[in-house]
Amino acid sequence: MSHAEPADYPRPNAAVIASQNDAFRRFACLGIAPDQPIQGRLVVTQSLIEAGDGFVTEAVQATGAFDTFEPDNDPDGWHDFGAVTIRGETVFWKLDLYEVSSDYRYGAETPKNPETTMRVLTVMMARDW
Repeated sequence: MSHAEPADYPRPNAAVIASQNDAFRRFACLGIAPDQPIQGRLVVTQSLIEAGDGFVTEAVQATGAFDTFEPDNDPDGWHDFGAVTIRGETVFWKLDLYEVSSDYRYGAETPKNPETTMRVLTVMMARDW
């Protein structure tokens, strides 16, 4: 029995995944509805909550508005990570893609398929990383 080498697997279409990730992030953070349903949830860390009054709102809104993707911060072109500065503090956000039926245990097998992919957007203080 032989197994395909990782290079034998087709790479997902980065432009499709980036578009879906952007649409989900704008929906979760800014309330802008996507053209098609995209499953997911938004999570913030305890240290972000402890940063003070209104900080979470500012961080989440800045995450939704983020659009500065470059090869250094987006090497795969998926638009799945970013950093923003809120009140002098660096805040990271990260999008992870899971199989819907896996209870967040397994990465999405077909990440471009919004019916089988669950997105989890985590917004955190950089020091949480």
